[in-house]
Amino acid sequence: MNPESICLGELLVEIMRTENNVPHGIEGGLYKGPFPSGAPAIFIDSAARMSKPFNFSTGFIGVIGNDDFGECIIKKLKIDGVDTSKIRVNKERTTGIAFNQYNSDGSRKFIFAPGAAGQVTPEDIEKEYFSNIKTLHIMGSALSISDTSRKSCYKAIDIAKLLNPQVIISFDPNLRPEMLDIKTIIKISKPVLEKTTILFPSGEEAEMLAGVRGEKKACRKLLEMGPKLVVLKKGKEGCQIFSSGIVDGINIPGFSVKEIDPTGAGDSFGGAFIVGYLAGWDLKRIGLFANAVGALKVKFFGPMPNTSYEEVIELIEG
Repeated sequence: MNPESICLGELLVEIMRTENNVPHGIEGGLYKGPFPSGAPAIFIDSAARMSKPFNFSTGFIGVIGNDDFGECIIKKLKIDGVDTSKIRVNKERTTGIAFNQYNSDGSRKFIFAPGAAGQVTPEDIEKEYFSNIKTLHIMGSALSISDTSRKSCYKAIDIAKLLNPQVIISFDPNLRPEMLDIKTIIKISKPVLEKTTILFPSGEEAEMLAGVRGEKKACRKLLEMGPKLVVLKKGKEGCQIFSSGIVDGINIPGFSVKEIDPTGAGDSFGGAFIVGYLAGWDLKRIGLFANAVGALKVKFFGPMPNTSYEEVIELIEG
């Protein structure tokens, strides 16, 4: 059976500095990896793990190189229950790699070798694969990485809405200035934003997309652009959910945990939120669940944790 939840975009491995404030250019500095990564892949992996009690099916469309790094990604996704039948191997390129430097102020610096990561094409988007579609997730990074990846995202939305007019389109702007300038990113995001059901911005992203200052004001403005829900991601503070009937937003607090690695927490949050939404939970419960998944992610070194649904419930119930 074809998947109910689909995501597409870049597949990467991440090679991470083991200590803070060690620039990439420092000779002999230590790295740890490879870790399966890529924002869309982190999202769908989280959705797959959190879906197991509900038997929601997940699938991914992307491209890897014919190498051990690609095999590393496939292995992780398969273990966690993601259908990988539409992940194509490009024998002319290596799997994408991101070298990640952490700084004590919370910032990160990447050296990005895209390899096969941006090689998704509209030809990879096969209509039949969407025959059972309930949710489609789009990442801003997948819009930014290449023209063909962006066109693939647009095509996927059109097919999903054609086959299921009630399909849930979720969108994480995931603005990446290292890929494209902000003005261009906002421009290419607009066609997605207009068809989005659930939007997952950070405060800064909300302000950029809405063109107004103040994250609450920006979220209200974004609701006028198409989304039914705007879910403001606030990191360790949790999230705030806005809708046309909840203009002041529902504040849902986060969980206090020891942070080891924040990479992928927002993407893990998004995958969990969609699962709760599909399960028919109320917004407060969905937000609490997603916050818990994000919190457990930061306790894990590497972008894709092994967190189970049961561990999330245990954290929530304390």
